[in-house]
Amino acid sequence: QVQLVESGGGLVQAGGSLRLSCAASGSIFSINAMGWYRQAPGKQRELVATITHGGDTNYADSVRGRFTISRDNAKNTVYLQMNSLKPEDTADYYCNAVLLAVGNYRYLEVWGQGTLVTVSS
Repeated sequence: QVQLVESGGGLVQAGGSLRLSCAASGSIFSINAMGWYRQAPGKQRELVATITHGGDTNYADSVRGRFTISRDNAKNTVYLQMNSLKPEDTADYYCNAVLLAVGNYRYLEVWGQGTLVTVSS
């Protein structure tokens, strides 16, 4: 059983910062890409940022320059540092990982349960 557990969400004022963490646990052989997605009320889930095992990153235009994604491969953990937060960043943030579980031969896509980020104006 493989799972992703997010932490670090909460309420912050506009202009503030938050750091999200997501730890993968279970019988994991290797993790390929990891990323963060978000879903605001009444909207579709959208990509925020992704990072490869080697550290190559990709960001949504709306967060580039304000958010930074990083990962610790030894800890199977991905982070999202969010600075200069805006009310429009309010959403449920979901961690995502493409990984190979022990005993499996296909990569699996796994999602966390989500953590709420609320930015007040």
